[in-house]
Amino acid sequence: MKEKGLLVVISGPSGTGKGTICKALLEKNDFWLSVSATTRNPRAGEVDGVNYYFLNKEEFKNKIDSKDFLEYAEVYGNYYGTPKSNVLAAIDNGKDVVLEIDIQGALRVKESYPEGVFIFILPPSMEELKKRIINRGSETNESLMTRFKAAYKEINYVSKYNYAVVNDTVKEAVKKIESIITAERCRVDRVKENILDSKEGIIHEQLYD
Repeated sequence: MKEKGLLVVISGPSGTGKGTICKALLEKNDFWLSVSATTRNPRAGEVDGVNYYFLNKEEFKNKIDSKDFLEYAEVYGNYYGTPKSNVLAAIDNGKDVVLEIDIQGALRVKESYPEGVFIFILPPSMEELKKRIINRGSETNESLMTRFKAAYKEINYVSKYNYAVVNDTVKEAVKKIESIITAERCRVDRVKENILDSKEGIIHEQLYD
């Protein structure tokens, strides 16, 4: 029986470096990155179909009606969603899928796909988080305060995840996530079918030798 891939969900408050971590993780490993859909405007340098699928609200709502999303949520006035078919097909083909997503979306994925691996990215400190958001240069004073206040609340959701990784440096955060994925592949409840198949094969060989 072909071993299924893992769905690795990475999320955390805005500004914790989720995107940078995922980029570094993908550069080192043969993982498949799930591209989300959103109705927000592209930021400088973002490419449709690479960073996000950029849709207008009518297009997005049509996909909701067609049940085309593994999850979707409204965040800061914009919709975000994870296209379902591509993710499930990759997992069934044995590919590990990395999904970078907001907290609301991650918790909805957990409801529909609880066998996923859910990793929460934390900042070294709240002061460092504030600096990172400011350094983006894409926030107004009002939106900065909105995101920073939300981050205080969002950190309380860490207990709903399987793992927490502090992003002191991207290199160390990536190493920790790679270790988590390696451990998850070895969990008995994930490999028990292969273990049973191997056991049956050994018994069959002993009986007919």
